[in-house]
Amino acid sequence: MKKVVVLLFVLLSAGAFAQGIKTPAPSPTQTLKQDFALSSIEITYSRPVAKGRKIFGDLVPFGKIWRTGANAATKVTFGEDVKVGGMPVKAGSYAIYSVPTAGAWEIIINKGANNSGLTGYKTEDDVARFKVESMQLPMMIENFTIILGNLTASSADIQILWENTAVQIPVVADIDTKIMAQISSAMAVDSRPYFQAASYYFDNGKDIAKALEWANKAVEAQPTAFWVMHLKAKIQAKAGDKTGAKATAMKSIELAKEAKNDDYVVLNQKLIATL
Repeated sequence: MKKVVVLLFVLLSAGAFAQGIKTPAPSPTQTLKQDFALSSIEITYSRPVAKGRKIFGDLVPFGKIWRTGANAATKVTFGEDVKVGGMPVKAGSYAIYSVPTAGAWEIIINKGANNSGLTGYKTEDDVARFKVESMQLPMMIENFTIILGNLTASSADIQILWENTAVQIPVVADIDTKIMAQISSAMAVDSRPYFQAASYYFDNGKDIAKALEWANKAVEAQPTAFWVMHLKAKIQAKAGDKTGAKATAMKSIELAKEAKNDDYVVLNQKLIATL
């Protein structure tokens, strides 16, 4: 009986150890998602640590394909068709592979989004290959890092940083064609988004006369909307009608004061000061 008890204790102890001890991952996974253009970009990757090691040209050899991180291949998901490094890439999920060298990296966008590192990589699954310049940083980046920088309405850079090296992968979306099509479609129905259409035309250097036409219609629809009046004043100023712009800005100030919106009072005052 004593032997049975001892055996049971050993088995229970072994089971407890078999469950393991949870410790931090040496190359923890990070997922970042950024609203971009008319959809988003999402990146999932693992973050190895330098730990005093020489990285590029040693741990990560020059001239050889790399999974661009640790563990599984780095995965990027584009919510819409884009150009990556100037090359067309359809909406969907991809692996980002790279071939680092001392002065430039070859970037590979590959269909193997679920590949385990280099396992499963096939050149026939490449959808884009291009080179980007590598830059030397004035500081040490201990953890392998990917961020999305230089964000605009239609462009962004996937920035890869580790050790003293950084590269930027340019991403561009053609939103203008889509938005112009939306405006054309929206203007064909009774409930027309005059304010939004005029704003887009003003912000993106489109036909200023058409922008003013729509701004006037937006004012007619919302005569007490100080923000609409302010947009009209900006469009008039851009069209060269300084007198009209000042009068409209003054009206916007009057309406903004009635609504107790000091921000638009200041915006209009600044606009008037430029005329």
